[in-house]
Amino acid sequence: MSLYTTLCSQVIFPLHERLKHHQSVAVRRRLEEQERWPRGQLEAWRVERLKTFLMRIGKNVPYYRDLFAANSFDPASITSIADLQRLPLTDKAAMRAAGDRIKADDAVDLSRYNTGGSSGEPLIFFIGKDRKSHDVGAKWRVTRWWGVDIGDPEIVVWGSPIELGAQDRLRILRDRLLRTELLPAFEMSVANLDRFVATIRERRPTMLFGYPSSLSLIAAHAESQGLRMDNLGIKVAFVTSERLYDEQRATISKVFGCPVANGYGARDAGFIAHECPQGGMHLQAEDIIVEIVDADGRVLPPGEAGEIVVTHTATHDFPFVRYRTGDIAVLSDELCACGRTLPLVKEIQGRSTDFVVAADGTVIHGLALIYTVRDVPGVQRFKIVQHSLDHTELLLVTKPPFNAEGEARILKDYKGRLGQDVTVTFTYVEEIPREASGKFRYVVSKVAGRPGADVANPHA
Repeated sequence: MSLYTTLCSQVIFPLHERLKHHQSVAVRRRLEEQERWPRGQLEAWRVERLKTFLMRIGKNVPYYRDLFAANSFDPASITSIADLQRLPLTDKAAMRAAGDRIKADDAVDLSRYNTGGSSGEPLIFFIGKDRKSHDVGAKWRVTRWWGVDIGDPEIVVWGSPIELGAQDRLRILRDRLLRTELLPAFEMSVANLDRFVATIRERRPTMLFGYPSSLSLIAAHAESQGLRMDNLGIKVAFVTSERLYDEQRATISKVFGCPVANGYGARDAGFIAHECPQGGMHLQAEDIIVEIVDADGRVLPPGEAGEIVVTHTATHDFPFVRYRTGDIAVLSDELCACGRTLPLVKEIQGRSTDFVVAADGTVIHGLALIYTVRDVPGVQRFKIVQHSLDHTELLLVTKPPFNAEGEARILKDYKGRLGQDVTVTFTYVEEIPREASGKFRYVVSKVAGRPGADVANPHA
C-alpha cells in the first residue's frame, strides 16, 4: 500500500465520512471482525440484531405497527431467523401502496432514491445514514479482500443518473483526492470506446469498477485494436449490477490481466453479496438476511433455485422486510476455503425477466437463447425481447461473415425451444440501447412465468 493510499484510507476518507455523520469506518471494522466468527456466534448476532430491528420498526413505523398487530406478531418473541416467516412477503407494489406510512416517525435526514423501473413502475424509497454507513462499510470491507483500498487509483465505468448527476465541485474534489475517475457507460460508441481504452492506458489504475457488459466491451475493443492492457498494474476488476457471464469474466481477466470480482446488490435491497479471491460469493450476512422462496412464497433450502428475498436490518428509517427482489439464486450450505464463515451464494441466475416462457408454459433460462446467438459468426451485440408467448424479437448488431445461414440457425433453435408456432423476428440495428440506468440486459421477457420452479436447463 502506497503512502498516499494509506493517507486516503486512514485519514481523508474517514474524515469525509465523519463530516457526513456516517459510521462507515466503525461498520467496516466490525464486519472485518465478524466475518470469521464461528457460525453459531454469527447466527446469535443475526438473531439479536433482527429482533432489535423488528422491535424498533414495530414501535416507530406506522405500517409495521399495524402489520404486526394484524398478524399477532411480537418481535420480542424472535428466537431464530426462521421466525421471519411469520411475516408476509412484501414487494414494490406493497411498499408503494404503504406510502409515507412505511417511513419511521423518528426518521431524519433521509435521502430520496428510486429504482430503475426496468421491470415495471419504479419504487421511490428513502435511505437513512445507518443504511448508507452499512453499504459503504460493507463495500469497503470486500474491497480490502482483494488487496486494494480506498485511495488506490480507480476507474469507474458507470451509468446511474444519480452518480452522473451529482458531479458537483465538492464531489469532483473528493474523487480527485481519492484518485477515482468516472467514465459514463451510457453510450458505448466506437469513439467512446477508443477514449475509454486510452484513459485506462494513461491512468494505469490499480482497480476497475463497472458493469460486466461495459468492462468486457472495453476489453474486447482494446483486443481488437491490438492494444495491451495487461501490463498496466491493474490488480482487480470489480463488476456488479448485471449478471456476469463466463465469457465476460474470461475476456475481462485476459485483456486486463487481473481477476474479476463479482458483486451482487441493488439500490433498494442493498449491498448483498460479494466474491472473495477464493471464488466464494459471500452474503453480507451480519446485517442482511436472505431467504430463497418459490413462486408460492415458500422458503427453499440451500441447493434449490428461487427468488431472493431480503431483510435489511440497517433500514429502520424506511424498512425493507422480506422484500422480493425479482432476482433468482441458489444458496449453498458449504464453507469457503478462504476461512470466512459468511454464508455462500452458489449461483445468481439473474432477474425473473431474464427467463423466457415457451408456448407450452415451460420456463427457460435466458442463457438457452443467449448461447445460440452468441456463437453465430458475425454477431457483435444482441438483445432478446420476449414480447408475448407467441412473439420473440432478436435485436442484432452484425458484421461479416453473418449471413442468412446464421439467421436460419438461430431461428431453428429458438423455435425448437420456444415452440414451432412462435414468431421470431430479427431487427438489425447499429446500436442496442442500454437501460435508463446504464445497465445492459441481454434478455427481457414481458411474459409472466414462474422462475425458480420447473426451470429448463440452459445447457441442454
